[in-house]
Amino acid sequence: MGHGNTDTGETATDSATRRLAELHAYFRGHPVNGPEGHSYTRLGGHATSASPGLPYNERVADHIRTSVTEIVTHTRTANPDAGLPERIADVYDWAREHTQHAPEDVQFRRDVLEYRHRLEHAVQAGDASVVRPHRCPACRTVGLHWQTDRQRAVCVNLHCAKGNNGISRSWTLGRLALEHVAREKSLRECAT
Repeated sequence: MGHGNTDTGETATDSATRRLAELHAYFRGHPVNGPEGHSYTRLGGHATSASPGLPYNERVADHIRTSVTEIVTHTRTANPDAGLPERIADVYDWAREHTQHAPEDVQFRRDVLEYRHRLEHAVQAGDASVVRPHRCPACRTVGLHWQTDRQRAVCVNLHCAKGNNGISRSWTLGRLALEHVAREKSLRECAT
């Protein structure tokens, strides 16, 4: 993950670790001081007069908590002696370290989780551009579009929709992550 794949716009500095650290740092460094609530993206909740705002965006805090719990659970299932990471921002390095000798399918699942989290962290931060460079799993066309209301990447290729009774195909970030990691794994195997 994050080793310079230009096909999906991923670079060594654009990783799940960096995206998670940015979300975490932003919310720790920008407390809310008034009743209007806090919204990192335009879709975040806002306080009402009956319910004062929290000092952070609860939706994003839940996202961070869920992501960390998911990767920790996966890692500790594979390696019960793994303990816990020291810091939230270290969770992906910690997971790779504690699953490096795990069976190939466990490592593959870890990589899919990490890549999916990278996409989710970016979308949570309002950067849906991470979806565009991915290929549609059905027609292989590059240029998916993120639909926030559906929380899915949509293929806008008319030929793809035509093959689906005129309905645009849509994909979860999990499916895009699975496709990406499987393709990278295949490319690595072909190179050796």
